[in-house]
Amino acid sequence: MEYRTLGKTGTLVSTLCLGTMTFGSESDESVSHAQLDRFVEVGGTLVDTANVYSGGVSEEIIGRWLAARPGAREQIVLATKGRFSRGGSGNELGLSRLSLTRALDASLRRLGVETIDLYQAHAWDPLTPIEEALRFFDDAVRAGKIHYVGVSNFLGWQLQKASLLTQVHGLAPIVTLQPQYNLLQRSIELELTDVCRNEGIGILPWSPLAGGWLTGKYQRDSAPTGATRLGENPDRGMEAYAKRNADERTWRVIDAVRKVADSRGISMAQVALAWLADRPAVTSVILGARTVEQLDDNLGAAGLHLSEEETALLTEASEPIVDDYPYGVAGANQRDRKA
Repeated sequence: MEYRTLGKTGTLVSTLCLGTMTFGSESDESVSHAQLDRFVEVGGTLVDTANVYSGGVSEEIIGRWLAARPGAREQIVLATKGRFSRGGSGNELGLSRLSLTRALDASLRRLGVETIDLYQAHAWDPLTPIEEALRFFDDAVRAGKIHYVGVSNFLGWQLQKASLLTQVHGLAPIVTLQPQYNLLQRSIELELTDVCRNEGIGILPWSPLAGGWLTGKYQRDSAPTGATRLGENPDRGMEAYAKRNADERTWRVIDAVRKVADSRGISMAQVALAWLADRPAVTSVILGARTVEQLDDNLGAAGLHLSEEETALLTEASEPIVDDYPYGVAGANQRDRKA
């Protein structure tokens, strides 16, 4: 396992992070605890959850794992999120001081800890001034309830505004961004990656395997069935089968990943994870497994680095399709200047 700093902080985290959205839903408690044991055994340190994962059960499972293993709390950097509602009143939703106070206190109770290492705004809230949320985070840091502040699913202008406001007002800085990022979804590179590089914000990609697409388990023009996420629900969110199947770029990327995997004798998942871990500003890639066996395969990407030729093959095959302006060649040329 390799380690990097959490954004521009001095805290080190493993370059692979254990995501726990499956805990309590796709993975029962015994399997979830086995995943945590295995992750720590191989040197993993960053564990990510959220207050809404399995209605709060994910946090409870982690809390019971911590309570049953003396010293485990000191081995991991614990991250969770607030913003979305677990089904309560309107004020349980959003980034208001009232909502976040309740959400943070509830997460602390479910996790059974005094302090959360990385507390993240799960998404932007258009009804709450971002200054209100940032001041809450700063107060929580000063109170010892959290160590660091992160955000998830922000747009470029939202992240830049929030980051600059923390600097102007002397508030606890934003140290991480958690976006969807993988070989099939690279749109964060159009603006968010530059914001993160300029402000020293570490990227924690979620869905690094594009909901299983990059493992090679789905076939062209053959809707999945059986015990997979798309097999159980082919229309599942952004991973929906029909839309990606109809996009020729999907199969071009999958073919490129398979070519690299076959030449190295490793899994396609490991190739996709290795490419992502070495992208600019990436701190740690969030894994999401149903089983210990799936986790073990993903962990095979620890310390794996692709060659320049392999990286170029994957990067070219997955190049985002954008209009000429403002993100395409025409717009980029207007912004360029050479000495």
